[in-house]
Amino acid sequence: MIVVDLSAVSMSRPDRPLLSDVSLTVSTGERIGVVGINGTGKSTLLRVVAGLEPPERGTVRRGAGARISLLDQGGDLPDTTALAAVGEGWEAEAALTRLGLGKLFDRRVQQLSGGQRKRVALARALLNPADLLILDEPTNHLDVDGIEWLEAELKRFRGAVLLVTHDRHVLDRVTNRIVELDRGRAYVHQGGYAAYLDARAEREAQTVRAEDVRRNLARSELAWLRRGAPARTRKPKARIAAATQTVQSRAPGAARGVALDLHIAATPRLGDTVIELRSVRAGYPDLAAPGEIRPVLDGVDLALDPDERLGIIGLNGAGKSTLLDVLAGRLAPTAGAVVTGPAVRLGYWDQLGQDLDPALRPVDVVAGPARRPDWSDEAFLERFWFDKDNAWAPVGTLSGGERRRLQLVATLAQRPNVLLLDEPTNDLDLDTLRVLEDFLEDWPGALVVVSHDRAFLERTVTDVIIVDGNAGATRRPGGLSRWLADRAAAAVPGFAPPTGRFGASGKTATGRSAASGKTATGKPAPPKRAPGGKPSASTLRHRLRDTEKELATLARNRDALNARLEEAGAAADIAALARIGTELAEVTAAIDAVEERWLELAAESESG
Repeated sequence: MIVVDLSAVSMSRPDRPLLSDVSLTVSTGERIGVVGINGTGKSTLLRVVAGLEPPERGTVRRGAGARISLLDQGGDLPDTTALAAVGEGWEAEAALTRLGLGKLFDRRVQQLSGGQRKRVALARALLNPADLLILDEPTNHLDVDGIEWLEAELKRFRGAVLLVTHDRHVLDRVTNRIVELDRGRAYVHQGGYAAYLDARAEREAQTVRAEDVRRNLARSELAWLRRGAPARTRKPKARIAAATQTVQSRAPGAARGVALDLHIAATPRLGDTVIELRSVRAGYPDLAAPGEIRPVLDGVDLALDPDERLGIIGLNGAGKSTLLDVLAGRLAPTAGAVVTGPAVRLGYWDQLGQDLDPALRPVDVVAGPARRPDWSDEAFLERFWFDKDNAWAPVGTLSGGERRRLQLVATLAQRPNVLLLDEPTNDLDLDTLRVLEDFLEDWPGALVVVSHDRAFLERTVTDVIIVDGNAGATRRPGGLSRWLADRAAAAVPGFAPPTGRFGASGKTATGRSAASGKTATGKPAPPKRAPGGKPSASTLRHRLRDTEKELATLARNRDALNARLEEAGAAADIAALARIGTELAEVTAAIDAVEERWLELAAESESG
């Protein structure tokens, strides 16, 4: 049955239109994902569908008796306990437990953190009887287990689902239709995220082909118009008007006119010492025992490499952000030591980001308090997808994703060589995420990321630290996918690491830290070698990284040679064809050899 039908709906901001004549039908059983760049109207569309905002133009029809359950970014909740806000019975308790709130049933909503309130609001929306479930960024503040549970719940839900999310795994596993919002228009794609990418690429290719046709037609029409004034007087007026329109028309430009360039300035070089944690214990005041410190981390050893790519994962509340705060020097340990290298310039992009006064404008943020903003600040912001209207609009009018991007710009402007990112994917659109991933892939500094976004972690980190919730932290080589595979094979619930090489404390039998390569006393350990004289996990990571860079260079050379080969073929240059062909064969053989070496290193790393 049809639950909601939108016909020619339009909405706008004071500075630009959001939705222009958008029509959409949502029927029972459909799973619809809404995507688009930040500020394009995704949340507005959800609120119109839910009936929280009336359309400026157009109509919204809802099925008779249709029940709608909404999770919006505000997440308004009654001033009750967490359990009472969700409902009564075992279902409410089970949902809160699966979302990491099993110990907070009796906590007042107003005493919860922002992330905890968002999870309470999600449980409330999921358990509210409904024919249509509308979710705005439901994976924000969820850990990996929580996201997997949410995916299963959405698959079991019998009604319709309409959701906005940046999580590409959720889009691909849950949705069967994608609605893309682009400059007011809505494009509907059948299938999940992968199908949407294919359809979008084809639509963009068709736009390019259509523009080529228009240009060719414009040339002929322009020549026709220029055949002299006497002849033009005898030309049909309708033909003249059509020709003029063809010549003057232009294909719509890209939604964002420039490529996002996150390389603000050169990254200062790091020394051999970056940040080291030596037998660190850290925690917070224990509310149940005034004057006592509840340890969140205990006995943690960690040494960051100059080219570190490290992810931190664990259940909500296990201590991931605490570990970042200790690395950043925001939280002093109650025991142990934190050593920071003299060349370190730290950039910390946390879940709240740099505090932004809603009355300020982005140009004010960039200019700083010491001077008045000018055209150069506007030009600078344009590199980061802030058009003129957004650059001079109050920060309070920006979307959540736009504010998040502005906070990222402010962080990178500090020219850090060590980046600590706490849930960086929250509120960013998919295009920005892909650019951020590309930037981090080639960024020359050290990177530590707390994230629940599986696709983001797979692209940006090579190792993960599992914070187990029992004050322990264990380093695991191979990244998130390797750890998930190990956990599935061991059938161990939660985030407890599989038994075997390392225990829950992250220590080997000799007392050496798996995370840092330091002995339990904090002194440098001997060079790390795996049993049997094999290279250590750290050495293998470096070799894999170097091999991947070598492959990327060879691939660029191969592409350049292929382009030269095509040019030589078009010019019928036999000598050049022979010379380039020989070079291409050598590069291809080199790629094959390096790929074989990469496979051997990868197998050796996995067997370790």
